[in-house]
Amino acid sequence: MSRKESPEINAGSMADIAFLLLIFFLVTTTMSVDAGISRKIPQKQENPTDLDINERNILEVNINKNNQLFVDGKIIQLKELKQIAINFIDNGGGLDINKNNCDWCNGKRDKSSSDHPSKAIISIKTDRLTNYETYISTLDILNSAYTHLRNKLAVKLYNRNYESLLNHLSKSNNNDKNILEKIKLIREKYPLLLSDAEINI
Repeated sequence: MSRKESPEINAGSMADIAFLLLIFFLVTTTMSVDAGISRKIPQKQENPTDLDINERNILEVNINKNNQLFVDGKIIQLKELKQIAINFIDNGGGLDINKNNCDWCNGKRDKSSSDHPSKAIISIKTDRLTNYETYISTLDILNSAYTHLRNKLAVKLYNRNYESLLNHLSKSNNNDKNILEKIKLIREKYPLLLSDAEINI
């Protein structure tokens, strides 16, 4: 008695089907794209000038390999950094480059702290083994300190905060010159002076 041979399954088109499914999933799947850090790198100066930076105008934020923050020679918690940065930037203990007082500053005007927001530099120094998340969290907190001061000044000058000015500008596709001028003024009064580089005094 002869055995019946089982019919073979034609697998020739399986590769085509798998390929089509792969294309389908690649086309229909949405991928989250990391926005990255919003920082502008300054343009290279053709004739770099030697800046005379006074030690009191630099707030050093050191992050060691254990992800601990050292500010002014003491270990602090990450949550304490925002208020320390605000106090430093807004101190107003001296004059700017043009010998003008900071009449919008609400700080203690301590002579041992920063002279003016336009001179207050925050220097971030990290160890090679510092956790990237700690570094990003530190940057976020320092940026939020600047935003806090800018919001406060914008409310005082324009009865609306700085972030609402930015939202209004983005909705107008950067065409509202009045809002642009207001934002420019706020940024001039509280310029973002964060440095990742070593500052020699």
